[in-house]
Amino acid sequence: MATPGTPLFDIAIRSYAAEHDPDRHPFAQLVLPVAGEVQLEVDGRGGRLDPLRCGFVPVGAWHTQSSRGVNRSLILDIDETALGHAAWERLHERPFTEIGPAARKLVEFMQLLTEQTTVQRAQLDGWVPLLLDTLALGPHLLQPRSRLAALLAQVGADPGRPWTTESMAQCARLSVSRLHALFREEQGTTPHAWLLQRRIDLACRWLAGSDRAIAEVALAAGFSEQSALTRAMREAVGITPAAYRRRAASGETTSILQ
Repeated sequence: MATPGTPLFDIAIRSYAAEHDPDRHPFAQLVLPVAGEVQLEVDGRGGRLDPLRCGFVPVGAWHTQSSRGVNRSLILDIDETALGHAAWERLHERPFTEIGPAARKLVEFMQLLTEQTTVQRAQLDGWVPLLLDTLALGPHLLQPRSRLAALLAQVGADPGRPWTTESMAQCARLSVSRLHALFREEQGTTPHAWLLQRRIDLACRWLAGSDRAIAEVALAAGFSEQSALTRAMREAVGITPAAYRRRAASGETTSILQ
């Protein structure tokens, strides 16, 4: 990873064998075991990792990962330019860090997402700061903006769920008024408007890339019925779902994705 124009983060699930040659790379790495144990050695410092303990590999550090049993780890690659968060400095000082209950839930969420789909850049951008805050500060000191970023990643991964402003606020552990204020500050819109756009984006991808019935697309994208999707698309971009599908089929580049 870490070539110009590529994402600042990359994530994958890997397993390690009993023997592993030393390696180094021009990006940092966070090793988050989800099953089994992994022995990690970084520049001569060794530690045992498991689902309750993670390891950090600095940029350019020689390291080996090995295991004598069944194991799986969530591996986060981090471009050097993305190491501005203060928690990275703490991980440099303490490369073997305990994973508390809150951080464990975040790891499990990203594990599930990684196994089911291709993780999007926006999802990682939201998840990583929250994970860092949780690892470094504990569950009671999480910053509201980190909570919002994680919420955006979670809703963005599945906007078709029956989200409401209230359920979004509850998920982010914020009051509804605070959620509205953060959306205005960070996104320049309301929670409802942001969610509506994500649902329209999802519906358009399905309209252009599948033969699913429009009514089915509408329901799966979170709309109450086909007419609700039609109204939303007309108001947002002045085009109906059927017309959007026809233009996509003919090769016209009518994009409403933001």
